[in-house]
Amino acid sequence: MLAIIGTVPDENFPLLFGIVYKKRGSLYLEEREISIQRGTPALIASAIEVMEFLEKPLPYAYLVGDTGEGHGSRRLYEFLVKDLRKKFFTTLAFHYLMPDADWCNKILLTLEELASRPLLIADAGFMYAAKMSGNAPFFDLFTPDPGELAFLADEKAPHPFYTRGFLLQDESNVEELIKRAYEHENSSKYLLVKGKADYVAKESNILEIISEPTVEALEPIGGTGDALTGIASALIDCGYRIDKSCVIASKVLRIAGKLSNPDPYTQIGEIIKFIPQALKEILFLEGATGDLKNFK
Repeated sequence: MLAIIGTVPDENFPLLFGIVYKKRGSLYLEEREISIQRGTPALIASAIEVMEFLEKPLPYAYLVGDTGEGHGSRRLYEFLVKDLRKKFFTTLAFHYLMPDADWCNKILLTLEELASRPLLIADAGFMYAAKMSGNAPFFDLFTPDPGELAFLADEKAPHPFYTRGFLLQDESNVEELIKRAYEHENSSKYLLVKGKADYVAKESNILEIISEPTVEALEPIGGTGDALTGIASALIDCGYRIDKSCVIASKVLRIAGKLSNPDPYTQIGEIIKFIPQALKEILFLEGATGDLKNFK
């Protein structure tokens, strides 16, 4: 089972955990309605669309409110150290959490004690925590954008705020940043770098670059990177190879974006609704017969 761990920008949102489902355009966790907006809710909603399409169990979620002060994140970290020992997950996707190297260490020590270690995916704050604690290679997949990748590539930066300026350029230096991140052991086994072109890499090797279809209107829409991570996480948990999951996810999100006919006012939830149709198109284009078997 896939577990998704993150926060929502509401200090009054309690710590909730359990199976999460989607109904009438909203998420529901412990019967609490959660609007599908950028951030972890967009990641969860995208994963649900994939799971339902593939007729797989819905994901589990751990959520807490945090507006950047870190109080909610620390509560969730503390709870996870205790609760992960009681559960069996095949994949963990860590998302928006206040970066904390000490808590990252504690969680990873807990996971090492388990009889079977889940696949580990990190984006946003927890990806930062993994790098800051020296544990990046312990992870199976990071999903940074070029700015986040610059922090991973900077072997001297102890925190994203201190990423050196010469690394924070444009997307033309993505391949060099990927190489640096691996050279200094600040990357997971695989990388999915999200941008105008999406890069899938393993151990400094660029496996694939996906740039089509190009949907310019998608660039300013908040939550597209979160949705991409959600699609990839779901596919990985369904048993598809990590590299192939990343390639499929990139293509699916681009097609979903095109199908939604977006404008600058389009919200991420409008794009997420087209994920099942985009998956069908990928199946057709690849000549599969309904189970993504060509990608395993």
